[in-house]
Amino acid sequence: MDSQIALLLGQDGLTSGAIYALLALSLVLVFSITRVLLVPQGEFVTFGAMAMAGMQAGKPAALAWLLLGLAALRLVLMVPAALRSRRLPAAGSWGMLAYALALLALLHNLQLQQLPMAVQALLALAMVVPMGPLFYDIVFRPIASAHALVLLIASIALHGVLVGVSLLMFGAEGARSEPFAGNGLELGPVTFKAQTLWVIGVTLALLLALYAFFNHTLYGKALRATAVQRLGAELMGISTAFAGQASFALAAFIGCLSGILIAPLTTLYFDSGFLIALKGFVGAVTGGMASYPVAALGASGIGLVESFSTFWASDYKEVIVFTLILPFLLWRSLTTRHTEEEA
Repeated sequence: MDSQIALLLGQDGLTSGAIYALLALSLVLVFSITRVLLVPQGEFVTFGAMAMAGMQAGKPAALAWLLLGLAALRLVLMVPAALRSRRLPAAGSWGMLAYALALLALLHNLQLQQLPMAVQALLALAMVVPMGPLFYDIVFRPIASAHALVLLIASIALHGVLVGVSLLMFGAEGARSEPFAGNGLELGPVTFKAQTLWVIGVTLALLLALYAFFNHTLYGKALRATAVQRLGAELMGISTAFAGQASFALAAFIGCLSGILIAPLTTLYFDSGFLIALKGFVGAVTGGMASYPVAALGASGIGLVESFSTFWASDYKEVIVFTLILPFLLWRSLTTRHTEEEA
């Protein structure tokens, strides 16, 4: 291996690591606030990539129908409680249903293929991000106080359902979107692809935005308080239901944005998101599912290890990447004081 090959592999590793870092942060965020290990995080990646590729191909936006179905299902599930209290379901549920209908009508009346790429990305986010709170309200909010194992089983079940829905909506064929820009940046012997620069730049900007949100806004501090001490946050008047919805919304935003960023770099299929999110999970475990900086650094390292493993042992790169989780699990097991969780 010469220096030029090493630089190229490092570029690919940084690109992959940036995406894994974003997914690791979203996994840590959701887990620390809701105790839910968000297995379907990869589906948000798939949805974002497929929505972008579908709009560029001029196909109808199937995700808008899914959003409409989820909004209607949440409204239906609220009817029994509304009947008992003799009140109409919350205005937010009706608003989400109206939003989904308006978005569906907008998408069917636009020439999606001719829209600027930035507008296509915004439409993809508009379809995917509201699904996060809807999934929380439909699947996890009714069992929010259940044992962590029950939450994990529900998360796995949701992942299985969404993989099947993805196959139904997108088919078994892969999809790939157009790159954001065609030019690159030459730095010495290596040329950075424009899409690579977009991935790294957007990742850094999002990390800074998340830092500012959690440290300098009231809602961000409320989410941090819920993550540190859920009961204490409730006693201080912070809505844990809102915290769950907000964390799922942020996870959906990060996943969809990650899918939009990597769609021009690789062909994605209906089930590709799971493997991508799983590598982000390895990075999150290095942070103990609690530390955002360590999780981001661990995920970035996963990307570099994967890239260089492709060169040295391409047949075993997945084995090498997922084996890295074992020493961290062993170290956490030996150094963490274990307490039995209340059921």
